[in-house]
Amino acid sequence: MTHLTKRRFAAAIAAATALTTLAACGGSGESEAEKAKEITFWTPQTTPQRVAAQEKVAARFTEKTGIAVKVVPLSETDQKQSLATGAASGDVPDVMLHGATTTAAWRSQGLLNTKAAEEVVEELGADTFNANALKAFSLDGKVGAVPSDGWVHLLVYRKDLLQAANVKVPASLEEVAKAATTMKATGVTGIAMGTQAGTPSGTEGIYSMFQSAGCQLVQDGNIKIDSPECTRAAEQFKILRDSSAQGDFDVTSARAAYLAGKASMLLFSTHILDELAGLDKANPPTCQQCKADPAFLSKNSGFITVLDRNHPAQYGATLGYGIPEGANTAGAKEFIKFMMEEGYSDTLASATEGRIPLRNGTKADPNAYLDAWGKLGIGPEAKSSVAELYGPEMVTQIRDGVNAVSLWGMGTKDSPLAGAVTAENVLAQFLERLYGGESPAQVTKGMAEEVKKVQAGL
Repeated sequence: MTHLTKRRFAAAIAAATALTTLAACGGSGESEAEKAKEITFWTPQTTPQRVAAQEKVAARFTEKTGIAVKVVPLSETDQKQSLATGAASGDVPDVMLHGATTTAAWRSQGLLNTKAAEEVVEELGADTFNANALKAFSLDGKVGAVPSDGWVHLLVYRKDLLQAANVKVPASLEEVAKAATTMKATGVTGIAMGTQAGTPSGTEGIYSMFQSAGCQLVQDGNIKIDSPECTRAAEQFKILRDSSAQGDFDVTSARAAYLAGKASMLLFSTHILDELAGLDKANPPTCQQCKADPAFLSKNSGFITVLDRNHPAQYGATLGYGIPEGANTAGAKEFIKFMMEEGYSDTLASATEGRIPLRNGTKADPNAYLDAWGKLGIGPEAKSSVAELYGPEMVTQIRDGVNAVSLWGMGTKDSPLAGAVTAENVLAQFLERLYGGESPAQVTKGMAEEVKKVQAGL
């Protein structure tokens, strides 16, 4: 299987091309027969390298079926705006790759052909999918989009540093906080993670750590963010933040601290896997030992993919294929099935470490796609795989982490509220009050009041 490469840089040219292509999605005077032999596919994987990889897979689909595919790189934010406009005029794409929270919003607006998505899942076999992923894209047990891939937060730790300080590998939020405090006393940041107030990185940090403590945002319409579990999580979050020797972190600075050897732990997505091994020239390891051995950090790092087995709820991202109302349903279904079968591994290889399969395998081979993913190359040059770098057991660990991905409100009628709270960074706006000395109970009470305002506005 060919290893595909990736780059992480802004796709302004791709976005401009997308908007031009969008104008040609419909209204061209084509006959119904001609329209039936082509589909338009919106994808949030917008870097030129990833677009090219997706176009290659789409070309294979066209060769097999005769159905032409227009691959349109479009961020999820732009997808939301464009779909709302297109739905009003009847000019919509045929397939869209998007997140679970977006699925919930579109579903509530009646924009998705959920019956078509259900039919694809049934044909492929619901039991071949990650159960949590199916839940994330469902409401009342009915699927709104076909789960494809995603990433999960990893708690990365320096095995050598923890061992030298006689600190055991943490297995709960409280133990992470205790370990971080101990490690700061040795002269390094205890944990590097998103802690900046009012930012997406702060939101991710809250989401990840609060959930691991059994905290819920909302249940059956009732706001729960001020529960005792959430208040204790806020208390521990403050301890984690105070373990930093370098101030507050965003995603970029947290990664840089760990790569420089200045942090004993890191909360980051699976995108870190190639960088730890020195495979990404844009984000190289810069620790003192890394000069002689660029793979030093990958050799001396351990990974926690499920922090608390009593509360197996990890923060992550899930993408799925949706079919809008008014789309070429027959062509769209065939395309999605192809992308989830023959074209699946090569699609995932467009950004391996960030596109973990949500369909683990087939009925005949339950782990076929997960095993294939573990052998795909990671990093810009895709020279080595996760299994080669970290061992086959790491592939199993990541499977466990992805299987535990949980988003507040997912699969319920609370999903639109949870999505809005996340998108608006509502909870992260209260971090300054937490850092400034306000009690965790007061902070979570304030969070609850603000969430109720968002709920009233929906």
